[in-house]
Amino acid sequence: MDYKEKYQEWLSNDYFDAATKEELKAIADDEEEIEERFYTDLDFGTGGMRGIIGAGTNRVNKYTIRKATQGLANYIAENGDKGKGVAISHDNRRKSRKFATEAALVLAANGIKAYLFDDLRPTPELSYAVRELGTTAGIMVTASHNPPEYNGYKVYWDDGAQVVPPHDEGIISEVNEIASFDEVKTISKDKAKEEGLFEIIDSSLDDKYVKTLKDLSLNGDSIKEVTEELDIVYTPLHGTGSVMVQRVLEELGFKNVHVVPEQEEPDEDFSTVGYPNPEEPDVFELGIELADEKGAELIMATDPDSDRVGIAVKDDNNEWTFLNGNQVGVLLTEYIVNSLEEIPENGTVIKTIVTTEMINPIAEKYNLDVMNTLTGFKYIGEKIKEFKAGKYDKEYIFGFEESYGYLYGTHARDKDAIVSTMLIAEMAAHYKSQDSSIYEELMRMYEEYGYYKADLEAIRMPGKSGQEKINAMLADLRENSPQEINGQKVVVKKDYLVGASYNLETGAESKLDLPESNVLQFELEDKTLVTVRPSGTEPKIKFYFSVVGDSEEAAENKLEKVKESVMNLVE
Repeated sequence: MDYKEKYQEWLSNDYFDAATKEELKAIADDEEEIEERFYTDLDFGTGGMRGIIGAGTNRVNKYTIRKATQGLANYIAENGDKGKGVAISHDNRRKSRKFATEAALVLAANGIKAYLFDDLRPTPELSYAVRELGTTAGIMVTASHNPPEYNGYKVYWDDGAQVVPPHDEGIISEVNEIASFDEVKTISKDKAKEEGLFEIIDSSLDDKYVKTLKDLSLNGDSIKEVTEELDIVYTPLHGTGSVMVQRVLEELGFKNVHVVPEQEEPDEDFSTVGYPNPEEPDVFELGIELADEKGAELIMATDPDSDRVGIAVKDDNNEWTFLNGNQVGVLLTEYIVNSLEEIPENGTVIKTIVTTEMINPIAEKYNLDVMNTLTGFKYIGEKIKEFKAGKYDKEYIFGFEESYGYLYGTHARDKDAIVSTMLIAEMAAHYKSQDSSIYEELMRMYEEYGYYKADLEAIRMPGKSGQEKINAMLADLRENSPQEINGQKVVVKKDYLVGASYNLETGAESKLDLPESNVLQFELEDKTLVTVRPSGTEPKIKFYFSVVGDSEEAAENKLEKVKESVMNLVE
């Protein structure tokens, strides 16, 4: 069935409601828009599902949400425990509550109990709920930091981590095998409740979650010592973090936490930022105004589903500077390790392959192991599970990724911006009590370990033609790999799609002990790393750059030259 036939099917089939048909009739004269909405089914991939909200097979709507959930239900019936149920949460995006409820009713129609939070909750609390309630799986309705027109759907397994092989592949297969929406089951909410298959999760689980986070606090004495002098500004960027972050910080004793009023309440349009991404300095504009007014030393911003946090601190010139995910990750690593009463002999930090190599000299100093995973925090969660199961003789200390995701503790198995804001605030208090600051500590670390700098460039290629271009670009780089970048020889090429590492100097080939992924990584003779991969959630191809220099200026100059060299190569 081609896209035109699918379009007509949605217009004529009584399964689709009147509002959906009216939306589709409105684009009857727009051939390009019809094709874009129906040329394919919205991909349910290893990271779940994410896309623009609207009618059509290539859009996020109640029908595609139902279909994804039916696939999950089918998989649980064969490979999970239906009796344990599924926990469901959602963020503040358009139709998130509706989509979460639709998912619950599909599960109930399949005899699987749905536990739905009474209102929006952060992603990490959903991960925690899966573990606390002992459910077989979890669903989070969110599009993270995407623009307002997007929504999405992430699936978690019983360990509280996003699904990884074989579960992700199995669920994808079940979703793809659903040939018709007629195969999707659903029932009314009243019937689901009557049959004991629909339960609301109330605030009692919030209390357990908050207590768990507070128990992870490392330096309560520092908070008490400086709480009157330390001012912090926080913004949830209109998302789910507001209640939890404020509650945790208040209960730990932080007295001067100022929330950006214009961004405190949930807002599906993200009206003050548009693109609610804490990686972008623009979203801190209102926070900076408030911080200057209050004399604050730290600004923190969480994304809509509160699994990522970005920060700004004052530099030596008393100017606001934005720290990236790599910088915050290494700062937190050293802060955590120095705050532990005893460092385990087998203590391990887990990071992704595109996350800073600065962690290596830090780990060497403290006798820690470093383990790399593919990009995506679910792989860090998977390693925590394997540590607990005894597959490795290692103890988890901390996990982080360059895209502003961090996890201290094993209460959740996904990045947790709630516990991270707690630790960042606590870290600020601790260094203030020592007449230092987060920025000064970062500068000290650069002097001690080397000036590691990293950056990311992304080329956006939307739609069907964009995906084809991304695939072609990666194929060309794979077949015609650069031998030199910025005047430096490429000494190692890692191809994660075929699972092999090639030493271009010796000709030696070795196996990569990571799952198959369409990722290429090039290591230069000066230890520069260039990594290329398609985004798992957006129509982009991403280029990651990592360099190290003897000074900040040298590292910055090298980084710019490497970026220019690579981008000229692919344009």
